[in-house]
Amino acid sequence: MIPSFPDLARKVAVVTGGSGSIGAATCRLLAAQKMRIAVVGRNERAVEEVREQVWNCGGEAIAVVADCTDPVAVARLHDRVGQELGPVDVLATFAGGDGAPRAFLDLTAEEFRRIVDSELTSTFLTVQAFVPDMLAAGRGSVVTMSSSAGRQASRANAAYAVAKAGVVMLTRHLAAELAPRGVRVNCLAPAAVHNAKMDTHLTAQQREELGRSFPLGRLGEPSDVAAATAYLASDASAWVTGVTIDVAGGKVIS
Repeated sequence: MIPSFPDLARKVAVVTGGSGSIGAATCRLLAAQKMRIAVVGRNERAVEEVREQVWNCGGEAIAVVADCTDPVAVARLHDRVGQELGPVDVLATFAGGDGAPRAFLDLTAEEFRRIVDSELTSTFLTVQAFVPDMLAAGRGSVVTMSSSAGRQASRANAAYAVAKAGVVMLTRHLAAELAPRGVRVNCLAPAAVHNAKMDTHLTAQQREELGRSFPLGRLGEPSDVAAATAYLASDASAWVTGVTIDVAGGKVIS
């Protein structure tokens, strides 16, 4: 069953990382709410495919190729969205995804900066570009993307974990600063979410075993994270700000 949030109809959403598995699922679900969506990513063909999916799901969309670690590109993104869709009501900052394990002593300074830029700086730049419009309107919802890696320490993931933990704290600071002016900021922290890369690197048996390691007994699906995003975007969460929701199958209690 597709979750329904009628108040989102005709509102404008920007989804960075919109061609990734979670971003695309989010775009499709928001499209089912009749939203108008900017699908943002680095790969032109991929964002165009998601744009078509949005139209097929009942929404409207533009596809924008942008590197969200580049302030100039983010400024251009903001201007194009304003011209073609209008002021933004919902911002989902899902760009990033560089979670490949790297031992701390093997990390170079360049790799560390690149991962932090991809996961944290991109969030900072995108929120800073779009929030002024929300403040002018006196309303808006920002949904950021952390990870279970940013909530619990593990081996060989230092740069990614630090960046994702930074997203959690950035979210809380933004929520405190923006709440008096009507803008809510919340965060999602998924664990193992099924995607094409997982299918490539893990056998079916390995995926099943990994799923059984979670209290809820299965891997996450992109639709699980998309549903949480739609909730935080909608008036159903009108009195929720500054929180991080662990979309993690109970991992934080295990």
